Amino acid sequence: MKAFCLNNISKVAIATLKAPDAIVEDIKDADSILVRSADMHEMKLDKNILAVARAGAGVNNIPLDDYAKEGVVVFNTPGANANAVKELVLAGMLLASRDIIGGNQWVKDNASNPNVGKDAEKAKKAYAGNEIYGKKIAVLGLGAIGILVANACVELGMKVVGYDPYLSIKNALKLNKEVKFVEKIADAVRDADFITVHVPAMESTKGMINNEVLYAASKGVVVLDFARDTLINEKDLEEALKAGQVKKFVTDFANANVVNFPNTIVLPHLGASTDEAEDNCAVMAVNELKDFIENGNIKNSVNYPAVDAGVKPAAITRLCINHTNNPGIIAKFTNEISSKGANIESLVSQSKGEYAYTILDLDKNIDTKSFNGLEGVLRVRVI
Repeated sequence: MKAFCLNNISKVAIATLKAPDAIVEDIKDADSILVRSADMHEMKLDKNILAVARAGAGVNNIPLDDYAKEGVVVFNTPGANANAVKELVLAGMLLASRDIIGGNQWVKDNASNPNVGKDAEKAKKAYAGNEIYGKKIAVLGLGAIGILVANACVELGMKVVGYDPYLSIKNALKLNKEVKFVEKIADAVRDADFITVHVPAMESTKGMINNEVLYAASKGVVVLDFARDTLINEKDLEEALKAGQVKKFVTDFANANVVNFPNTIVLPHLGASTDEAEDNCAVMAVNELKDFIENGNIKNSVNYPAVDAGVKPAAITRLCINHTNNPGIIAKFTNEISSKGANIESLVSQSKGEYAYTILDLDKNIDTKSFNGLEGVLRVRVI
């Protein structure tokens, strides 16, 4: 692997690379790119670039479809920063339940008062709050972060109800048995004291936190959004805050509207901003690139399907093909291989939307130039 870094990447991740030249200074010498926040939408890639790995979950800074058409696989690192976000969600709950921010501000405002300690005893009643123990929380979305939040809330003594129409078997097995799973969002939020949302931003989830959800919860509900601001119907939320139906709104996404809402705690997108999360994301991104470059395997791609053929045996020629999802295209591959006198030891192929990826292990090396002439083939690589 010879990766070029568009942003500074964790030294912990770089240290996992054995080859001293795995990180190159000139993109022309690279076969892959590591990126965090750099905008790649106007960036044209040379043919030598096989893959891009984003050290983080969001990939809105990368032109996914454009790169897919060029046979460039784009990876992200889901779950690598999940614990960091979980901890901030818990902090958000506590900030909303106890007026820690207001109390701290009172102390700052009275820092020059020689009797601040005595006066604080009188002032503190203005900043009294509630405990979270025994309260009901609705966790909407049980992915990598939602699972951790739900399980942590159980350990804190809360009544936890989880909702996710796409709950995977893998995540279901991780869910604490004390979490009550429901199939309708209305059942999850009914009489909830807290609502925390952890679903992806899609057209179907846009504005999902609306009046119907907010007014199904208990009066004085606390709403937490550490996923995406587009999930919130801001007009409905503002009205619910003013009416007292929502006691506090805690969000990790600042915009010109929410920063002016009453009873709102707005953070500057701190969810994944920990040293540990940055290290975890970078290490995962590096490992994804290494496995792809050295073995051809794809895991956690956002524009190509997951395909795993295992570690490439030394005596095997591995043929990796990025292609469109066309009927009969696999037969064309096998015919080409057969016509060149090679035998297929194994074949793995998967599709994702209009794109597909195939790995073929052959008993000998072959000339692959003819594959580029096949309709639908975007890139051919021999390992």
